[in-house]
Amino acid sequence: MKVLVTGGAGFIGSHLVDRLIQEGHEVVVVDNLLTGKRRNLNKEARFYKQDVQSSRLERVFSRERPLLVMHLAAQVDLRRSVEDPIFDAQVNILGTLNVLQQAVKYGTRKVIFASSGGAIYGEQDIFPAPESHPIRPLSPYGISKLNGEQYLAYYQRVSGIQHVILRYSNVYGPRQDPEGEAGVVAIFMGKMLAGEQPIINGNGRQTRDFVFVDDVVEANLAAMGKEVQGIYNVGTAEETSINDLFRLLVELTNAGCKELHGPAKKGEQARSVVDISRLRQELGWEPKVPLREGLKRTVEFFRERAN
Repeated sequence: MKVLVTGGAGFIGSHLVDRLIQEGHEVVVVDNLLTGKRRNLNKEARFYKQDVQSSRLERVFSRERPLLVMHLAAQVDLRRSVEDPIFDAQVNILGTLNVLQQAVKYGTRKVIFASSGGAIYGEQDIFPAPESHPIRPLSPYGISKLNGEQYLAYYQRVSGIQHVILRYSNVYGPRQDPEGEAGVVAIFMGKMLAGEQPIINGNGRQTRDFVFVDDVVEANLAAMGKEVQGIYNVGTAEETSINDLFRLLVELTNAGCKELHGPAKKGEQARSVVDISRLRQELGWEPKVPLREGLKRTVEFFRERAN
């Protein structure tokens, strides 16, 4: 199958491209390389350096006519969305709308959309949060991802294009950029391995559902392999506090840094964890990489890259 992956030079997207090629699919990558990296690109994928907001995106769809689109290109920094909500909306709303317009026009059968299981729900009433949880985003990033979901539902109603929405929890793993892409694991780990002092935002008791990138990739493959539509959480259904994450990373990196706290950040939730029952029951997916093992693999990657 010919698959177009937007953001295919990024953290999650590049892992997904590698896996798709391993499975024998023909893969086309669209990435503007603002946060994605050329070194992440799989040489067997056809690459277009293109922004999803650009009118020139139509040329890619006209030439390639992919049967499946996996839309991962996004502005993913929650804090930047608070500081610059217009930029966030331009990338995440207008960029997504452009992708969907071209997908419908050029005969794409299905779109898989990377959404957010944390930012969309906001402060939770239920732990872990099911897909039916009330939607109360606390940041422009969460709002823009919700808009993408709504546009997908609209295009399904008016054009019949299939769609699957995957609401990722906090994804971590090799290739995550501690500078260019959001992610507390990469930020902490990068500083620890460089002999610098990470700062924990707030009291550190806030919790997140950390899921390893390989498990997220397998969720995407499960969603493309069956005639299913709808919304699925992708996570582990397990909460880990930022303090506990910090201590585990200190242990795995052998860092000598102390546990220092700074001011809390606007738009960040107190607790975030998603219910994965639907993905497990309907698509047979399970997270396979425990947190300690995933962090260990990530530390090894960062160390090798530094050397």
